Amino acid sequence: MIYIIRHGQTEKNRAMVLQGRSDQPLNEDGVRQAEQAGAYFQAKGIRFDQVWSSPLIRAVQTAKLVAPEAEIRTDQRLLEMDYGPYEGASLENPAPELLHFFMDFVHHPAPAGMESLESVVKRLGSFLEDIHGGGNILISTHAIAMKGALEYLTPDANGAYWSKHIGNCAVYTAEQTENGYTVPMEFKF
Repeated sequence: MIYIIRHGQTEKNRAMVLQGRSDQPLNEDGVRQAEQAGAYFQAKGIRFDQVWSSPLIRAVQTAKLVAPEAEIRTDQRLLEMDYGPYEGASLENPAPELLHFFMDFVHHPAPAGMESLESVVKRLGSFLEDIHGGGNILISTHAIAMKGALEYLTPDANGAYWSKHIGNCAVYTAEQTENGYTVPMEFKF
């Protein structure tokens, strides 16, 4: 089974700022969120045979708090979407082209300078195809990267995950099969 988790909260999340690839640590709430997720998995007897993370500190911290006994491996393909010139933009008062994109990801391409959604899906799909092995695998990543993974795992989603809210430390699961993966399900804890 794979468990895909979004990192815990950071100060930029709290401030409603597009943090993208800026390397922000978890804030106190983010640490608490990740600790709660880890406590839940431990209470249910869920241990992880592999733990993968984006190399950004907030994702690595989340992975360490959720699976403290595991070796954390990082992979660049788990990075957040590259927001280019929009890195650090306010989400409370975004530029018109950014607002246009966020209002309908499926029908509005990313503004110039940002990574395309197709690229996000491709690199997350490449990562998912490369991880092997049985048991439980934890993947600690970011909101848009996570949506790209979910789109990849659900070929007929047709963009359904792009506009879905994925909160800090939200978890989705999918089972590895001989032919790929099952449709991801939101994991409530």
